[in-house]
Amino acid sequence: MVDLHNQPWKALYLIYEIITIAAIRTPLWLLWYIPKSNRPRPTWTLQRSWFRAVVVRLNQKLTPRVGNISFPPFLPAADHRTVLQGRGIKVSWVEPVPGMIVGDLKKWADEAGVECERIPGYWIDKEGYDFPLAEPFKPGEKIIYTLHGGGFIHQSGNPTDPIAMNVKSVLEHSTTVQRCFSLEYRLSTRPPHSSNPFPSALLDAIAGYNYLVNVVGYHPEDIIVEGDSAGGNLALALVRYLVQYHGSGEPRIPPPPGRLLLLCPWPDLGDSHAIKGSSSFTNTATDCLDYSPPSGACRYMADTYIGSMDRKILDTNPYLSPASRSPEMGKVSFEGFPKTFITVGDAEVMLDSVRYLKEKMVEDMGDEKVEYWEAPDSIHNFIVFGAPQEPERTQVLEKVAKWLASE
Repeated sequence: MVDLHNQPWKALYLIYEIITIAAIRTPLWLLWYIPKSNRPRPTWTLQRSWFRAVVVRLNQKLTPRVGNISFPPFLPAADHRTVLQGRGIKVSWVEPVPGMIVGDLKKWADEAGVECERIPGYWIDKEGYDFPLAEPFKPGEKIIYTLHGGGFIHQSGNPTDPIAMNVKSVLEHSTTVQRCFSLEYRLSTRPPHSSNPFPSALLDAIAGYNYLVNVVGYHPEDIIVEGDSAGGNLALALVRYLVQYHGSGEPRIPPPPGRLLLLCPWPDLGDSHAIKGSSSFTNTATDCLDYSPPSGACRYMADTYIGSMDRKILDTNPYLSPASRSPEMGKVSFEGFPKTFITVGDAEVMLDSVRYLKEKMVEDMGDEKVEYWEAPDSIHNFIVFGAPQEPERTQVLEKVAKWLASE
């Protein structure tokens, strides 16, 4: 069987998909969605319906077959080994901090055979700004530390990747934050190229946070940890680790950040919310992801992320599924977490799990520390998709900007 993860087969397959989507599938989709009765939701526009079909094709077919995607397709995809170069690209290297890996995290890393590695990160400036790479930050300056989505198996932290639209849009609307640091954490892969299972990405996220605090010099209270989709899951895990272990290790683990921004997070990697009547099933026809076990895209990505670990860990580990409803999980506490903003689309398969996450955070942190907004008629990670997701996209970005400017 041809291995589509390797060139030239990967490029040839992607070119085939691009041609068929543009020349065959798109005309058929547009014809099908002209009657409102055929659209996933009758309130959706023709553009939104078509766009969802395109994203479904990318998520359900292309990514599992070829892995991370680059454009042009014959070039290597950017990851922690292939650093993007070019005009305006600002890269810093993040050194590993094995001394900060303690407790259960060290045990999981040892069991998975995972070690800390040197990885890159990209500085992204707000449009109209151009901060020199080595320029010291101003006292009190806020910084967004972003952990990108992509199901732990694709997308990149580089500023040209489509997923960067999330944090670029936040910067565009913000009046108080002008730059972010986007970490190029390690992606997980499946056989025959298995690599970087959990907790690789979390080890990297800890190193990136240490870089901002102990190398660049940011105060933790001036850092906003942001994550979308799987990046939201990773952001929750990072903050949990900082809350639980700050002051431990050598060098000392820094305190948690000042704020946590979750854009359509994936808070339950297991199946505890995949029950009859839940959004995992009722929103399958409207979202760009398929949560339904055993063969949905979310199952594929979660299984890739945990590697050879027993799948039961997805229902019992708060670093993987902080919103799990499994009785085996026990109490998952959010005490000590910083002020948090959560948004989710009401057409998402993850809607119920995000609602559950919000409820648990409010229970432990208080209503005043958790801001939540559901975007009507919006799919998973809707901010990144631009015009097809308006006006909800702009509405939530304005709310985020106001939240970032608040005390």
